[in-house]
This record gives sequence, C-alpha cells and structure tokens, in this order.
Amino acid sequence: MSKIYSLKTVQKIPVSLAEAWDFFSRPENLQHITPPSMRFTIVSTNHGEKMFAGQIIEYKVHPILGIPLYWMTEITHVSEQKYFIDEQRFGPYKLWHHQHHFRETEGGVEMTDLVHYKLPFWFVGDWANALLVEKQLKEIFAYRKVAVEKRFPF
Repeated sequence: MSKIYSLKTVQKIPVSLAEAWDFFSRPENLQHITPPSMRFTIVSTNHGEKMFAGQIIEYKVHPILGIPLYWMTEITHVSEQKYFIDEQRFGPYKLWHHQHHFRETEGGVEMTDLVHYKLPFWFVGDWANALLVEKQLKEIFAYRKVAVEKRFPF
C-alpha cells in the first residue's frame, strides 16, 4: 500500500487579511502563481468568481513531458478570511487534500498551505513520489512563494 505524504509551507505576505483573502479566494489567480511549465489552465466556465463550499473547478495541467492531465477539485470548506480546503475529485492523485490557512500577523498575513496526498499504484506510486512528485510539488510551491513575493513586495 502506498503512503500518504504531506507538504507544509508557510509564507508571510505584507498585505491586509482582506487583500490576501481577496486574491487567493479567486480561482483565476491560481494560474498567476503556478509555474508556466505546468501550462495550467482553468477549463470550467461556471465555477464562479469567489471560493465557496461545494464549488467545482476543472483544470488542465501538463506536469510531465507536456502530457495534458484533467484535474477537478471541489472546494469543500470555506471560513471567510480564515481558510479554505480543496479536494481532488478527478485527477492524478488517489488523494489530494489541500488546506489554505490565513492568519493576520504584525505587518501582514501568514499564509500556511498544508497538502496531504497519496499516489495510485501502491509501491509504484511511492517510487514515483521519491523520484519525481515530491520534488515537483516542492518546486511548484517554491515558484508560488516567489510569485507571491513579486505580487506583494515587502
């Protein structure tokens, strides 16, 4: 049986909680903080402008060798200006549970992402994680950190 993995990142952003929430709770902004190499596009047309519980968002990504993958997530929980959670409904993972937390701090907002994920195919999934997936996820979040810093400079 393959393992459940987790990845946690924390970033301070020099903006108000309202401004941070406004940016991160809009699905279209996700493409601005995703590496261009992923060729990330939102393909759903009726997902709405702001996050809400029950919201379905469909994407196309090209994570490996330019091969397109369909990904559907559902926003399962939203607490305004505190957190939202997205879970994969269809896509490359056996499990994808991504928590986005926002906390007001001195000088801005602390944003914490906590991802729990599991790959399909038992030991092959563990092997793929060790060779590729974990590194790629860390690179995606590292890119995101830089993109957010450019968007909201200190």
